[in-house]
Amino acid sequence: MKRHRLTIALLSVCIFSALLFSACTNAKGDMAKGDSGKGAPPPLRVVNDVDVTLFKVEHPEQFPLVAATTHEATAELVVTGTVNPDVSRNVPVVSLVSGRVVSIHARLGDTVQKGQLLLTVRSDDVAGGFSNYRKAVADETLTRTQLQRAQDLYGHGAIALADLQIAQDADAKAHIDTETLAEHLRLIGNDPDHPNAIVEIRAPVSGVITDQQAVNSGGIQSLSTAPLTISDLSSVWIVCDVYENDLAKVHLGDLADVRLNAYPDRVLSGKVSNIGAILDPALRTAKVRIEVQNLGIMRIGMFVQATFRSRQKQVYIAVPATAIVHIHDRDFVYLPAPEGRFRRVEVVAGDNLPGNMQEVRSGIAPGQQLIANALVLEHTIDQ
Repeated sequence: MKRHRLTIALLSVCIFSALLFSACTNAKGDMAKGDSGKGAPPPLRVVNDVDVTLFKVEHPEQFPLVAATTHEATAELVVTGTVNPDVSRNVPVVSLVSGRVVSIHARLGDTVQKGQLLLTVRSDDVAGGFSNYRKAVADETLTRTQLQRAQDLYGHGAIALADLQIAQDADAKAHIDTETLAEHLRLIGNDPDHPNAIVEIRAPVSGVITDQQAVNSGGIQSLSTAPLTISDLSSVWIVCDVYENDLAKVHLGDLADVRLNAYPDRVLSGKVSNIGAILDPALRTAKVRIEVQNLGIMRIGMFVQATFRSRQKQVYIAVPATAIVHIHDRDFVYLPAPEGRFRRVEVVAGDNLPGNMQEVRSGIAPGQQLIANALVLEHTIDQ
């Protein structure tokens, strides 16, 4: 069995060697035939590249030319933003007593007037304040009696002047304490002569309730978190996110047109009052604040579109709108070239202008000649 395997292996090696020798011999023969054949291969034929932007027409005079002119316009930047309250017009409704909310008379989103009842609170602070006030009244009554006795004794020479002055000072201090504690009761919403454990909290200003922390039967702490916040929405803030690369186009004092998504036909005017000093590290944007007078249609949280208009004008190129043709999401114009040809040049078109004109931001220079009606030439080329 081993001898049979060895014989098969030797036969395989011999066949492989014979095939390799035959291939080498054929290759040498082909090379010899090539050398003795028709000679060297023919020379390469160079074909010039075709300029696909250059077009030739039979009658170029049929396409009138116009010159690109200049047009002055203010630089614009369009961004999105939201309506926010003016924090300088936010007034917290502070409770001067601690206690439990008995009833809520105005809620988040309600429009309230100055002096309107907002909350009623049951508070033990009234009982403590009234107790101190009654004690002060009793002390004042005692000091007043002592002063009258001292005046009588001093009139008969029974006491010295210093003793009379001490009695006068005690009476004056007792009177001050009584007035102070009475004013404290009035400050927390109570009458010193008719104390009441129920304290009424009223609106300090007119406006809209934009924040509510109080709930029925909930507790509140004096001079702590405001249970309600009232905002004057006659003037609001539009806060926009402006990308880092566009910040150079926005300046303090620039005018801005504001369009509400809910009322796209209404255009409101505002002014840039602040440009944020800190960029969002993830979005690379800064907060830009616009102050706008509210005509009664703006709601907190609304989405808006703001258009910034710079106070400095920039010069743009203006051409007839018919001179620009839109092909494959790009804009082109046709410029005259030698030998009755026209060259198609890509441009960046801008806004439409009065008189059937259109801005061109880049691509051509002022005074440059171009086809007045590019669409007609385009149809001629396609034919």
